[in-house]
Amino acid sequence: MLFNDPLLSRDQSVACSNCHAKGTAFTDPQHALSLGVNERQGTRNAPSIANMAFMKEFMWDGGVIHLDFAPPNAIENPLEMDETLEAVLRKLNRHGSYPGLFKKAFPELDTITTPYLLYALSQYQAMLVSASSAYDQYQLGKGSLTEEERQGLDLFKAKCATCHSGALFTNQDYANNGLDTVFPDLGRARITESDADLGKFKVPSLRNVALTAPYMHDGRFKTLENVLDHYAAGVKSSPTLARELSGGKGQLGIPLTSQEKRQLIAFLKTLTDYAFLLDPRF
Repeated sequence: MLFNDPLLSRDQSVACSNCHAKGTAFTDPQHALSLGVNERQGTRNAPSIANMAFMKEFMWDGGVIHLDFAPPNAIENPLEMDETLEAVLRKLNRHGSYPGLFKKAFPELDTITTPYLLYALSQYQAMLVSASSAYDQYQLGKGSLTEEERQGLDLFKAKCATCHSGALFTNQDYANNGLDTVFPDLGRARITESDADLGKFKVPSLRNVALTAPYMHDGRFKTLENVLDHYAAGVKSSPTLARELSGGKGQLGIPLTSQEKRQLIAFLKTLTDYAFLLDPRF
């Protein structure tokens, strides 16, 4: 209820689900930079919040290290919900339903408090587990992939899996993937205050990636084809560029033919988890 309730915003116009819509794996399909109260434009694209239970750090720059503390970034951000936790608690405690619902969930509570508000929100997010895609069924021996999808998987392992690794399809590290040569958004360096992290952003999970456009921290690419075109021929050099993209002999990026791009996209589409998207609990 809290996740879908605009009561958390200052003017009661924006809910968490505005920018994290269930039908697109909890992302914002409409805006490269999501809109907050009074149509204020944010500074980054809203990432998927699937599988947050298994992530070590949160936000594009890793500025949050515990899931309980992710919601205040949206609630108190003037470009998003533009509210204070104190005001949210007042609204919740005066509400016709929330005091009883919190009491039912947390019997020890007499008054809704900040820790329990944040705990309720993080517990909901921790339930958002995506692990039942066609790829997962294939891994379990319960399904098959087409020849094109298998070729895409082989290519993915050879050319992409260093960063998009493991069951989560992310190494949970930060990388400069060659989008720019100067960085209006400092990325990870905003947190570490180190020039070595300029232009680095959290490597996103690729689960449900076929549904989570637009792509990159600023939503600059509209399609997966655009993304692969960038890696094949659009990578820009800078001092912090990921070594995986800096190649030898002046080569930047990841060489990909048109056929390889089609095969990769065919594989990436097998990561769409329809059971997750249609789960009535969410």
